[in-house]
Amino acid sequence: MSRSPANLFDVNGRTVFITGAARGIGAAAAERLHAKGANVALVGLEPELLEQNAARLGERALHFEADVTDFDALQRAVAHTVESFGGIDVAIANAGLAFTGTLAKTPVEEVERTLEVNLLGVWRTDRAVIEQITERRGYLLNIASLSAVTHTALMGPYTTAKSGVEALSDALRMESAPSGARVGCAYFGFIDTDLTRAAYAQPSSGLLNQQTPAFVRNPAPLSRAIDAIERGIERRSARVWAPRWIGAAITLRGVIQPLLERRLERNSAALVEAMHMADPTSGGVAERDLQLGVAAQALTPPARTPISR
Repeated sequence: MSRSPANLFDVNGRTVFITGAARGIGAAAAERLHAKGANVALVGLEPELLEQNAARLGERALHFEADVTDFDALQRAVAHTVESFGGIDVAIANAGLAFTGTLAKTPVEEVERTLEVNLLGVWRTDRAVIEQITERRGYLLNIASLSAVTHTALMGPYTTAKSGVEALSDALRMESAPSGARVGCAYFGFIDTDLTRAAYAQPSSGLLNQQTPAFVRNPAPLSRAIDAIERGIERRSARVWAPRWIGAAITLRGVIQPLLERRLERNSAALVEAMHMADPTSGGVAERDLQLGVAAQALTPPARTPISR
C-alpha cells in the first residue's frame, strides 16, 4: 500500500548523519538527500575527499574525520553536527569493508578488522546517534547486505558481520518503537561501487562468480541503492533492498541457503581452487591494506577510510 505525500517523512530542513560518506553509497546518498533539502554530515576517514564532497554540495553540508572503530570520535562528530544544525533526524550507518579468504587461512587481523568495522562500527554509530533519533522521532538505517541472508564461502567474516547488523537492527527497532523512532536495515546485492569492483577483481572471487547466476553476480547501478534508501527514509521502513529480487531472497532465505551449499558441493573442484587462490600462503595473494581491505586496490590516493558497499 503506497503512502500519500502527507504521510511521508520529508528530509527537507532535517539533518542526516552518514558514515562511510567519502565514496560509494554514502557519498551518493548524501548528494541525493542534500538535493532534497536536507542538512548532511559526511563522516569518514578520507578528509580530503570528505571536504571535496561537502564543498561540492555547498551550504548545509559538513564533514568530519572519524573512524567508526573510535566511539569517542563518533560522539564528537555527533556533537558537532547537533551544534551546527540543531539535531540529527536521520542516520545512515554505512561504513564497511571486506577481505576475500577462508576462515581457516585469512590473517586473524583481517577477520577482526572486518568484524570491528562492519558490525561493531555499526553498533558504535547507532549508539552515538540513537539519543538524537529517539528524541526527534527520526529514522536510523543500518546498511547490511544480501550477505546477511545468504552466507557463502570466502566471505565468512563479512557475512557474519552483516548477519549481526540485521539482528542488531531488529533488536534496536523494537527498543526504539515506543519513542516513535524507527530503525531500518538495508539489504543490498552487488552494487556498482569501488568495493564491488575490487572484490570482483580478486581471482578467487572471479572463479566462484562463475558458479553464480548472472542476475545475482552482475552489479546493479549505484542509483538503485540510493533510490531504495530514499524510499526507506520517506517511509521509515523496517527493511529496504536493491535490486528488486532481493526481497524474494529475504523471504526464501531458508530455501536459498541449502541450495547455495548444494551448488557449491557439486562444484567442489572450483571451490577448492578458489580457496587455494585466496590462501595468503600460496604466494599468489597481493599485499592487502588493513584499513581498506580489498577496496584499496580500486582507490586512488589518498585512501584511508572503510568504503561503502
